[in-house]
Amino acid sequence: MTQQHRPQTTVILAMSADGKIADVTRSPARFGSINDKAHLEKEIATKDGVLFGAGTLRAYGTTLTVSHPDLLQHRQCNGKPPQPVHIVISHSGNLNPELRFFQQPVERWLVSTAAGAKFWQARPEFKRILVFETPTGKVDVRAALQNLTTLGIAHLGVLGGGKLVANFIELNLIDEIWLTICPLILGGKDTPTPVDGCGFLAKLAPRLQLMEVRTEDQEVFLHYSLQQFPD
Repeated sequence: MTQQHRPQTTVILAMSADGKIADVTRSPARFGSINDKAHLEKEIATKDGVLFGAGTLRAYGTTLTVSHPDLLQHRQCNGKPPQPVHIVISHSGNLNPELRFFQQPVERWLVSTAAGAKFWQARPEFKRILVFETPTGKVDVRAALQNLTTLGIAHLGVLGGGKLVANFIELNLIDEIWLTICPLILGGKDTPTPVDGCGFLAKLAPRLQLMEVRTEDQEVFLHYSLQQFPD
């Protein structure tokens, strides 16, 4: 069940058949099909905001926007702006302002630390800058998500990367996961996976409940819910 003090949060990722979200060089993962891109756009269109880590933004340089007329019309009929808010989370704030992301027609927010936000405070790229910091100088993810609720983000999509997803799962902040399994093998012991970080012992591993399975051409779309635990 969704915790009411934060948004309903869904991870949306595509991975290879051996569980990798990028190749060994960590280049942008563009191995998903047109069907997978349409699926991602549809999921993004249902959200008030989408969130991704700085590494994901650096790899792609852009974000996926809603462009299908039916999805745009559905958002309009529900009183939503054409695009959800696109939220970057970065401890350091070390992002290149020349990235094409900063020219895309979306509202951009930054979640960072005091030091990471400093460069961006007097600049126009981010409409809103949220500073939530732990005593160790990292972003306080739980506090940031609680604040997003007060700012009207009721449904949040998380688009990667693996370290960010691992952090969210460790903090019990994920409700659902959409995984697209793509028909290729990437391999590599250091190749990124949907959930990186330190990993979980089998006895303590988060448990999933399968909600939906569908196949389109050569891809499999898996929809899971995560078992929630009391804070």
